[in-house]
Amino acid sequence: MIERTFIEQGMKKIQLGQYLKKQLNRAGFTGLHMVKTPLVTRIILRVARPGLAIGKGGQNIRQLTEEIGKKFGIDNPQIEIQDIQNPTLDARATVDKMVELIERGFSWKSVAFRTLRNIDEAGAQGVELVLKGKLSGKGGRKRKHRAVKGYMKKVGDQVKLVDTAKASAYPKAGAIGIKLSIIRPEIVFPDKVDIGKAIKKKETEAASAKAAEEKLAEQKESAEKEKPKAIEEKPAEPATEKKMEKEEPAEKGQKPAEKAKRKEKSAKEKKEKAAKKKPGKEKQGEAGKEKQKAGKEKVRRKAMGKKKEAMPAKKKEHGKKEASPKETLRSGKKEAEGKAEEKKEKPIKKRPEKDGKRDL
Repeated sequence: MIERTFIEQGMKKIQLGQYLKKQLNRAGFTGLHMVKTPLVTRIILRVARPGLAIGKGGQNIRQLTEEIGKKFGIDNPQIEIQDIQNPTLDARATVDKMVELIERGFSWKSVAFRTLRNIDEAGAQGVELVLKGKLSGKGGRKRKHRAVKGYMKKVGDQVKLVDTAKASAYPKAGAIGIKLSIIRPEIVFPDKVDIGKAIKKKETEAASAKAAEEKLAEQKESAEKEKPKAIEEKPAEPATEKKMEKEEPAEKGQKPAEKAKRKEKSAKEKKEKAAKKKPGKEKQGEAGKEKQKAGKEKVRRKAMGKKKEAMPAKKKEHGKKEASPKETLRSGKKEAEGKAEEKKEKPIKKRPEKDGKRDL
């Protein structure tokens, strides 16, 4: 029978929950969720204090995975830990905390009213707490105490939306049963929905969406219009003579009269620029020529000074003209020839010898 397989699976889940409750009691274990896949069976554990559940370097999780695989015959178990964001609004976590405090010796009244106040301050829509058992102490009979705050659902399919938890504490006087039910702030019941408000909400959302779409369309249109303007308003490059000589291409849709006016303006601008440039260029040319002349004169003077130093100084005879450079060269040659002849004519003198020995 197929029903037996489902019953067996349910029994396995209950046993696993009880085992994990013992192992992870300090970590604040509240429940588990199993997901089967072809390769792995994922076990998601809801815990109030995840640090204690994981352990040093994931040591606790490794031990749990090995033990779960051996004891319960689960193939390839993979444990994932889910943190409870607000444990005061979790019925299972708050009930376990109450049991711990009552068993330690705290008064059930102080524990009950403190938890009720904390849940209400956390933002719950409604809370109901029921305590039954040995509440009166030694020799007293069993009693029932009920404390309620806010709105609570007890009948119909909407009861599934209420978070409930049960537990039993065992102090010295006797057993005390605890039942807690909480309606969280994010839960919305169908009988509490206002149709008018819901329709208005939808209309406002649709209007905001339309406005956003229109804004986007306007931005796109403005961007497309601004693109040609940005191209036209680009900074003009410095105009050279070659570029100025070229004629500007006429825009589409212009009349011939407008083209002629444009050409006249460009010609006038060219003439004005040329007139401005000419005087500056002439001044620069004249200054350069004068500098060149001055440099040539300096060079010539230096050359003349060197020649005068090299030439022998001659006394000017009275009434005679100065000799030309050719005549000076001829006279120099003649003097050199005369000196050579004098050297040849002079006899070489020999030193006298004394007793066949030369003077050393």
